[in-house]
Amino acid sequence: MDFADFLDDQIAGHAEVLALTGPAVREPFRHLVEACIAALAGGGKIVLFGNGGSAADAQHLAAELVVRYRVNRRALAALALTTDSSILTACGNDFSFDDIYARQIEALGQPGDVAIGISTSGNSANVLKALRAARAIGMVPAGLSGRDGGEMVGLADPLLVVPSPVTARIQEMHILIGHALCDRIEAAA
Repeated sequence: MDFADFLDDQIAGHAEVLALTGPAVREPFRHLVEACIAALAGGGKIVLFGNGGSAADAQHLAAELVVRYRVNRRALAALALTTDSSILTACGNDFSFDDIYARQIEALGQPGDVAIGISTSGNSANVLKALRAARAIGMVPAGLSGRDGGEMVGLADPLLVVPSPVTARIQEMHILIGHALCDRIEAAA
């Protein structure tokens, strides 16, 4: 396969998943937008977390909300739990890697805040534990996943599941959904 054919195949795969994602996530997306707007309007915050590429997505989306997405406006309360190397390594060392986000949720989360866990498989133990901690303190335990939603099904509500088994396609849809979320939150700010 030459490079042009390879690229065409990648684009076709993206387009196929893109066409399936809108109908699959439309209703939970509306719920997530409403929860985020309500949290911010009530003086709360949005916290995001994930591993690897999903950690990068969490940081990216938190930055869009704190700084700006498309227009200049007041800063919005959002943070990624993926950025403090001292907290992450201390918690991983003293407790376990599975606790790195739940411990921060316990310290920073308040009832009515929104916790957005991002996991392409829906099975990341530290993301699941953080969502359980969020639910226990009255946060909205939201999730972005792929495949069949994994263990996030029944735990994250709302849960936006990208209908694909391909990690790259799931990640591409997660950032698209994240940007759409930022757009709607910013429009309401």
